[in-house]
Amino acid sequence: MVRYIQRLKTIIRRLWRESMSGEEYVSYLRKMGIRVGQNVKFRYPAHTLIDTNRPCLVELGDNLDINDNFVVLTHDFTSFVFRGYYKDFVNSSGRVKIGSNIVFGRNVTILKGVTIGDNCIIGAGSIVSSSIPQNSVAVGVPAKVICSLDEYYKKRKNQQLSEAFEYAIELAKQKGGIEKLEMGDFPEEWVLFLSEEEYKNNNKVRHNVDFRLKGKVDIHEFLNRSRPFDTFDAFLEAVKRNNDIHLTR
Repeated sequence: MVRYIQRLKTIIRRLWRESMSGEEYVSYLRKMGIRVGQNVKFRYPAHTLIDTNRPCLVELGDNLDINDNFVVLTHDFTSFVFRGYYKDFVNSSGRVKIGSNIVFGRNVTILKGVTIGDNCIIGAGSIVSSSIPQNSVAVGVPAKVICSLDEYYKKRKNQQLSEAFEYAIELAKQKGGIEKLEMGDFPEEWVLFLSEEEYKNNNKVRHNVDFRLKGKVDIHEFLNRSRPFDTFDAFLEAVKRNNDIHLTR
């Protein structure tokens, strides 16, 4: 009977975790004693494991975007081996401090004793076993800093136009011609062409802009900054010039 009740509790906990929203997971972590900042987004709470064995050792900053299969550990069980070989038990724990304004790719694990500074990008599949300084991009097993945030920002700025062209070409093939493309087809590429008037007149685009900028950027100033193309049509004309695709707009 006791075993049946334990199994039932396990099933209930599993179902509860699977149905939990990101906000509910944050509340749960805070109740457990983990320090969690503001605007912390867990995209897949059911696939997230944050060690609550020593909740006082975990601190999460503000403005975090946390992807699938995210793990934070404040201890390990190497004493499993020590116990069998040395007939000894050695305690093991370490603080994990995650700063603010950080994005984590899928399948990231953070081990005990690690601090991650502010304004970092941690690439998919990384195992973070040593601390990462602020304003860094890190990836790998174990995770290593591959460049500064400034360097990566400049690299992404240099690549964004060619990536947008590639997407427009492939989408045009799928939809049967570039004349079939609409502003709403471009969830991020609007940064290259969107005018304030187009923003006001297209609900789908406006929703994307508001979602992406999230109140962190003044939309009026952003839409009136210098950009590669004045309008969506100008963007499509540039795609046509660079590729042999018929444009009828």
